[in-house]
Amino acid sequence: MKHRNSITTILLLLLLGALSTGCKDKGKADQKQHTMTQQAQKPGIESHFFGPFPAGGQVTRYTLRNARGMEVDILNYGGIITRWTAPDRDGNYQDVVLGFDRLAPYLERHPYFGALIGRYGNRIAQGSFQLDGKTYTLAKNNGENHLHGGEYGFDRVLWEVTGQSEGDTLSLSLGYLSPDGEEGYPGNLQVEVTYSLTPDNELIVDYQASTDAPTVVNLTQHTYFNLSGNFQQPITDHELQLDAPAYLPVDQGLIPTGDFQPVAGTPFDFTQPKAIGAEIDAPDPQLQVAGGYDHCWVLDEGRDSETPAAKTYHPGSGRQLEVFTEEPGIQVYTSNFLNGDQPAKGGGYYPFRGGLCLETQHLPDSPNRPEFPSTRLDPGQTYHTQTRFKFTTR
Repeated sequence: MKHRNSITTILLLLLLGALSTGCKDKGKADQKQHTMTQQAQKPGIESHFFGPFPAGGQVTRYTLRNARGMEVDILNYGGIITRWTAPDRDGNYQDVVLGFDRLAPYLERHPYFGALIGRYGNRIAQGSFQLDGKTYTLAKNNGENHLHGGEYGFDRVLWEVTGQSEGDTLSLSLGYLSPDGEEGYPGNLQVEVTYSLTPDNELIVDYQASTDAPTVVNLTQHTYFNLSGNFQQPITDHELQLDAPAYLPVDQGLIPTGDFQPVAGTPFDFTQPKAIGAEIDAPDPQLQVAGGYDHCWVLDEGRDSETPAAKTYHPGSGRQLEVFTEEPGIQVYTSNFLNGDQPAKGGGYYPFRGGLCLETQHLPDSPNRPEFPSTRLDPGQTYHTQTRFKFTTR
């Protein structure tokens, strides 16, 4: 009898010890549960109804998931990236891009969260340009200037979608025919943008376009990153590095003055890694006119496209994002116009400077600046450019 009691006592002690250990490790286990769940799922492409489109049809959310567990959610409306998960240095996946939980805020005016931008990314002065002696008038939807394709740019249309996989890479191709005269632009422009998620946690955005009449094209992607995964925190603690020896000063309407200003000795020098918040509030006229960084950096002309044009790192999480591009410029925007009125995913509101945009593109107002690289596209030509976003940790 004593022997049985001893065994029972030992078993009870072991059970209590296991429960105690389980309680101590519960927080850690909960922290890793999301990671384990994602990694257990098979790679592939899924689609889900996201809501009705007011003009007819439906908005669908597509999820690309690779074997490592990275997921990217993309809408056929505006080509919008609504969610993008990335691992921290401990392997925990979190959403790291700003957006909305529901369709309704995307249908309203918003800060272009995650959207494809066209026909022309960034600003065109006074909403007009000349081509072959003819003046084309565009919407003035940003003060006296034209911004991001107008009132109904590519961020506000339904795209035709096809999904495919090639090896371990998952791709989603979005097509749209922008008719002649849409938003004031000439030519019927056939556009195809392909998002490809690789097994190496890299998202490739491939842009192609053709036209039946001379026009101008400048496509980009307008995702707001916050690598901390905490959407209530600003991105001023992120470190940023740019392969850019110069930037474009702007006037009061944020239109380039035409000068290529060397960054050396200014708050715009990110040729070496530096915290975004280190000099963002310096008494510099350019920072004051934009309320922070909202400028186009001119990338090194002789640079290797395999060298990151931009690199941002969040010391707290260990997440690092590298951006590779063939474009001559990159617009860095530190969410200076966010003011706490946009609802955040998961609750609350996005704060001032809550996201970082790294928009690879041709230079702003190029149609009115013959000294800038041309954005003209003629019949028989193919507009083709590619940007890669690669996540790593350290």
